[in-house]
Amino acid sequence: MMDPCSNLTNPSKTMDFPLQLLVGSCLALLIMFTLCGNIIVCLAVTLDRRLRSLTNCIIVSLAITDLLLALLVLPFSAFYELTSEWPFGSTLCNIYLSLDVMLCTASILNLFIISLDRYFAVTTPLRYQQLVTPSRVAVGLVVIWTVSLMVSFLPIHLGWNTNGTTVQNTTPNCTRECKLEVNSVYGLVDSLLTFYIPLVIMCITYYRIFKIAREQAKRINHTWCCSSNSPMPPMVKEHKATVTLAVVMGAFIVCWFPYFTVFTYRGVWGDSSVKGTPMSIVLWLGYANSALNPILYGTFNRDFRVAYQHLLHCWRTGDPNCSLQKSQPRGRSCGESLDGQEGKCLKLEMRNGKGSLLADGALQR
Repeated sequence: MMDPCSNLTNPSKTMDFPLQLLVGSCLALLIMFTLCGNIIVCLAVTLDRRLRSLTNCIIVSLAITDLLLALLVLPFSAFYELTSEWPFGSTLCNIYLSLDVMLCTASILNLFIISLDRYFAVTTPLRYQQLVTPSRVAVGLVVIWTVSLMVSFLPIHLGWNTNGTTVQNTTPNCTRECKLEVNSVYGLVDSLLTFYIPLVIMCITYYRIFKIAREQAKRINHTWCCSSNSPMPPMVKEHKATVTLAVVMGAFIVCWFPYFTVFTYRGVWGDSSVKGTPMSIVLWLGYANSALNPILYGTFNRDFRVAYQHLLHCWRTGDPNCSLQKSQPRGRSCGESLDGQEGKCLKLEMRNGKGSLLADGALQR
C-alpha cells in the first residue's frame, strides 16, 4: 500500500545552513557542559570522604538527574531543533517526551529539597541531625521520583494531557512532529505541582535563610569590633551571602519561569498559541538550568571547589594513584559560611535557652 505521506514534504521551516551550524554548535556545547559538570560533581562526592553528607547526597541526586537528561533527552531535543522533524516513530516520541518531563520535574524537585535542607540547617542547627535523617532523605527522594513519574509517563501514555482521550502522536502524522500536547487541566496541575508551589516555598525558605545570615553577620561584626584589639575592619561580609542566594534563586527563576508560563498559557489557550522560536528559547532556557546546577551547588562550596581542583590536577597529571584523600589531609574545625567561604571559627553560646554566635577570641575573653 502506498504511503499517504510519501508525496508530501515537511511544511516546517528549516534553518539555513549557517544558522543551523551556529545553533548546533551552541547546543552541543551546552550538552557537553551539562555532561562534564554533573559527572565531576558525582566523582567529587564519590572520591572525597569529606563531601559524603546527607546534603551532598541530594546534590548527587540532582547531578544524576541532570546527567540523565543530558544523555537521554538533550541529544534528541537538539536533533529535532535543528531538523524540525522526528524520524524515529511515535512510540519513541512519547517515550522521549515522557523522559523529558520526568527528568526536568525531578531536577526542579531536587532543587526544592535542597532548599528545605538548607532551611533546617540554618534555622534549627541544634536539631538538624534529628530532623534530617537518612531515612527521611530517602523518603524525600522516593517522593521526588514518584511525583515525576506521575506527571510524565502516566498522563502522556494514557492521553490525560490531550484534548480528548487519544494518546498524543499516535495518529498518522505526515509532518513528523513530536510535541507535548497540553490541555488546561494537565497544564495547570503540572505547573502548580512541579513549579509554582515549590517556587513560592523556595522563595520563603531562602528569604528566611538570608535574614538569619544577616543577623549572624551583624552579631559577628559587633563581636569583632567590641572584643578585638586589632584596628582591622570586620572580616564578615554580609553581601557575599546575599549574592549567593540571589544567584541561586535568580538562575532558577530565569531558567524555568518563562517555560512554565508558556506551558500554562498553552494549556489554557491551546497548543498552537506558542510555537516556533519562542517555544524553543524557553525550552532550552529550562535545559540550561541543568548545566548551571553544578556551578551553583558545587563551586560556591569551598569543599567542592577544592575537590574540583584536585580532580583536574589528577586528570592533567594522569596519575592513577592520585587520591583526593592524600591531597586534602587537613580537616576543618570550623563550619563554612553561607557563601561557601571559610570564615572565622564560631562557637554557640547558650544564654537563657537562646543561642548566640561568638568568635573564638571573644568567647575566650
